[in-house]
Amino acid sequence: MRALGARHLPVLEKGKLVGILEQRAASFVESLRDVDAATVLVEVAMSADVYVVHPDTPLTGVAHSMAEHKYDCAVIVDETHVVGIFTTVDALRALIAVLESPPVAADASPE
Repeated sequence: MRALGARHLPVLEKGKLVGILEQRAASFVESLRDVDAATVLVEVAMSADVYVVHPDTPLTGVAHSMAEHKYDCAVIVDETHVVGIFTTVDALRALIAVLESPPVAADASPE
């Protein structure tokens, strides 16, 4: 995860999404005394409670759900294939883009 700069990794079993491994959980396991992080199974640190959305789900609905339930990410699944992850960082980048975009000029009214 460090090498990739990833904070969330989908966990697949035989191609099916079964959980999400978050950087916080992996770091916590690494910090445990008397635990060899190199031998701990992913299933011990992953969360099986995954917020899953379809690629066609409106972003406003995803953002509302993420805020309401305090989800760190939404895993985007098309049928049975993971096609992406939308994170709180992605949401903040989208907000920045909106806030920094030039204001839309009002149409001039005809004389």
